[in-house]
Amino acid sequence: MTSTSPLPGLARFNALEESAARAALHEACASTAWASRLLAARPYATVDDLYEVSDAATAGLTDADLAEAMAGHPPIGRPKPGDPTSAREQRGMAGASEQLRAEMLELNLAYQEKFGHVFLICATGRTGEQMRDAVEERIGNAPEQEREIVRTELGKINRIRLARLVEED
Repeated sequence: MTSTSPLPGLARFNALEESAARAALHEACASTAWASRLLAARPYATVDDLYEVSDAATAGLTDADLAEAMAGHPPIGRPKPGDPTSAREQRGMAGASEQLRAEMLELNLAYQEKFGHVFLICATGRTGEQMRDAVEERIGNAPEQEREIVRTELGKINRIRLARLVEED
């Protein structure tokens, strides 16, 4: 959801001490560079302003920054134990058959071997089958092409997580 009017959650985020705001942003994205760009632009007048800075920060991530961001994401089908965010985002895998889980494990490992990082996809709203099909399709990409797809997917994930952060009452 985008909004042009200030929300109580956005005002609360703007008012957070820097360390608390950095911790909240780290929950959304593990990239230190991304969080620093968002912190430097506070306060935000609107959620759209926050999203614009997030998008620009994501677009500007170096390969090392992108790797740092991806390291904060668990493989599809294996959300971090006790992490409600990854469990919620990967809900499409929750009822997956053992066969689909096994396929995803095999595909995740093959993808990670080829690209050196986890398969990253904005899993929110996707079924297990859709995620499997996406990794099967993307595993054939050239590394440069895949890095740009990962950057796009990370941007989508960051927006969803920021929305949760600033739209909570």
